Amino acid sequence: MSLEETRQLVLSSQDITEFQRKVYLELLNVPRGETISYGELGRRIGCRSAQAIGQALKRNPFAPDVPCHRVIATDGSLCGFSGKREGEMIEKKRRLLESERLSL
Repeated sequence: MSLEETRQLVLSSQDITEFQRKVYLELLNVPRGETISYGELGRRIGCRSAQAIGQALKRNPFAPDVPCHRVIATDGSLCGFSGKREGEMIEKKRRLLESERLSL
């Protein structure tokens, strides 16, 4: 799916909140192979709660087209993925990020 198709899907979805829509649309601005912190993503949409950002990402119905795997902790750690903080999901996040960086 193209970036514009994904953007239109997010814009037209009736299954997400307006807050989630803001998060997902802003996340589409993070280029392939790059990352953003939960806090910075929040600042970009006017939200002070990195935890709220994390909750929206946990519920992302558009993954991987809306690339929640690109969001990391301020200290650079992978932090969480799909609501998990360790184990296979974190390894999946690591693999997704590595594959994006290698394909640039």
